[in-house]
Amino acid sequence: MAEPGEYQITREGGEKVLRINYEGAIYTPSIEDDRNIMSRIFDIILDVGKVSKIVFLQREEYEYDWPQVRLLLEIVDAYKKLVKEENILDFGKLGLAPECQRFLPAWSDFLRDTIMHQLKEDPVGAFVSLVRRHREEMIKQQSPPTPEYASCGGQFVGILQHAIDVIGDTTLMKLAASKLPGFKPDDRTVYREHFRPSIRPYFMYTKLVTAFPAGAEELASYKIAENTEVLVLKVPTDIRPLYHIIPPEFKLTEDRYALLTEAREVMAEHRPQKAEFIDPGRTREIFFAVERDLLADLARAKGLKLTYRELEELARILLRYTIGFGLIEILISDPNVQDIVVNSPLGSTPVSIIHGDYGECRTNITPLPKEGDSWATKLRLLSGRPFDEANPVLDSDLALPYARARVAALQYPLSPLGYAFAFRRHRDQPWTLPLFIKSNMLTPMAAGLISFLVDGARTILIAGTRSAGKTSLLGAMMVEIARTSRILTVEDTLELPTAQLRGLNYDILSLKTRSVITGSEAEVPAEQAIRAALRLGDSALIIGEVRSLEARALYEAMRVGALAKVVAGTIHGASPYAVYDRVVNDLGVPKTSFKATDIIMVANVVTSPSGFERWRRLTQISEVRKLWTDDPILEKGFADLMTYNAAKDIIETTDVLVEGESEILKAIGGRVREWSGNWDAIWQNIELRAKIKQAIVEASDKAKMPNLLEATFSVASNDEFHRLCDIVAKEVGVTDPKRVFNEWQNWLKQRIKKLKGV
Repeated sequence: MAEPGEYQITREGGEKVLRINYEGAIYTPSIEDDRNIMSRIFDIILDVGKVSKIVFLQREEYEYDWPQVRLLLEIVDAYKKLVKEENILDFGKLGLAPECQRFLPAWSDFLRDTIMHQLKEDPVGAFVSLVRRHREEMIKQQSPPTPEYASCGGQFVGILQHAIDVIGDTTLMKLAASKLPGFKPDDRTVYREHFRPSIRPYFMYTKLVTAFPAGAEELASYKIAENTEVLVLKVPTDIRPLYHIIPPEFKLTEDRYALLTEAREVMAEHRPQKAEFIDPGRTREIFFAVERDLLADLARAKGLKLTYRELEELARILLRYTIGFGLIEILISDPNVQDIVVNSPLGSTPVSIIHGDYGECRTNITPLPKEGDSWATKLRLLSGRPFDEANPVLDSDLALPYARARVAALQYPLSPLGYAFAFRRHRDQPWTLPLFIKSNMLTPMAAGLISFLVDGARTILIAGTRSAGKTSLLGAMMVEIARTSRILTVEDTLELPTAQLRGLNYDILSLKTRSVITGSEAEVPAEQAIRAALRLGDSALIIGEVRSLEARALYEAMRVGALAKVVAGTIHGASPYAVYDRVVNDLGVPKTSFKATDIIMVANVVTSPSGFERWRRLTQISEVRKLWTDDPILEKGFADLMTYNAAKDIIETTDVLVEGESEILKAIGGRVREWSGNWDAIWQNIELRAKIKQAIVEASDKAKMPNLLEATFSVASNDEFHRLCDIVAKEVGVTDPKRVFNEWQNWLKQRIKKLKGV
């Protein structure tokens, strides 16, 4: 076994890594805190030459990456230049006059101590010592202690100035410049600002930087899963905020680390089979019990006493690093995290996230290549889809303990530097129109119009750019579908909130289709799934995304009237015409078939002038008119019902909507006896729906009950709305909006009292 302080040089991915053993040492190795460790590293580098990384091995791995190592290398180079190449300690070559010889011992002792010793263990202190001695010598030159010193001291001043120039040109000295006035040698604070190792316990394949960057300012602080504290920090040297976490596995004692390391080695002997991932939730329960028992056995063998609660905490940690996705599971538990991006090459750059309040942030987490290998294997088993050099892209859905996510994975040769991953977190509950009103994505009037269109069984495409909220809006529209309707969903990667809606007693069937990018031959093509859905009876049809050949099947169904309830889906496109261009020119749907589209909604991301802040907004609701033949732009085939006003940051009604010139809304009214030929009745119903959505948001704010905005309450509200409309229509012959709203308000008050337990 290697002794503490022994080192070896390894090659990792073309990098030269210095690994130093400190197992058994009674202290934690640290360049920034320990002058002896810094001096030891200095001497090793003098011996072995330049390295790319420095890793201390103890109960954890402490890794200093290239930017930090480079600071030391420059100091070593300065030392070599002064001592090895120029030999400034050799005063004999100066040819000093005999009367100057008596000053040499003091000069030599100072330089030898400063350059040969202090520079290795405290380079900033050495630099400050040189600067201060130079200042003293300059003062002596103005008023020399002896006549001889006036001529002799000048050469010593020159040596000092040269050493100051060489050492002062290093990056570390430039970074420390503001700290030099009043600096006290041996003050390690300056090193803690620039040397912050990432830490990796042996049972993990992920590094984490625990220290805060210098000058960091706290923007937010809160807790997420497993009592993990999140700090969002503003860092002076980075335009992006830092999302900093310290998960429970980094707070364990040494005996717990050793226990987890041994347990993971035992679990590593098990090779998971595909059958074990058919039901991931059940698999986790089984593995959790097995790992808890294993930890208990190992603890007893070591004479380590653990409470049942401590065993469960360790088992949860171990579970994440055996069949789980490590710290990704902690990150994705944060409802503020929207996207998680892991770039290749793994081990080189920290994970990035998109935060709901602070935009793009970097984290203090860096997964290693072994972690990528582990994730790739699990994704193959979970998805049942190929992921290899012949199929270098994998899209899949992921059900984790704290949230659901969509994951896109890349590998060689598409990603030439190896695995890369992107996780998109799905909301725990479906989005709702009141939630979108609250977040200013849309207005109550837009919500009322959308609700009316869904009940009116229209064909709707939600367009927009990536991350514009298309799928979230589609999920909110599904909440508006009456529970008397069956819903069929068609997706290649499961993102829609079908499980949550099923839990709200919706009659819903999910169809999973072959991915157009990564699908296997065993999966059913989307166009075939849509044709199959048409044979499953009268149902609302929701298409996760219209991408390829399924567009033809969908439009064929819509044209022949095979669907009598709402049909909706998402598609990439920044405007109604862009949707037309994609559907007709890219996907090959005939122009006449495209007219089966009734409504196109456009969701986009708007930004602040700086570009730092981003918001999702519904920017356009347009209807597709039917009396055009060749070009919908030239022949006015699109009519805007609502458009986005950037100055006011809201979507507003147009004259087409307000003045009753919408052909689609009139067509909906034509199927309802009391609305046929009565635009005022149609408009009043849309306004009624808008007032109800707005009232929910206001009641939620007033009662401090954010759960009123969630799907459970929205579904109950929609049920009550439809029930009251039916009752009022039967009693007075028409759906009186005022009476319906008053009755609904009474229901709202009683519902809130019930929820409060009053």
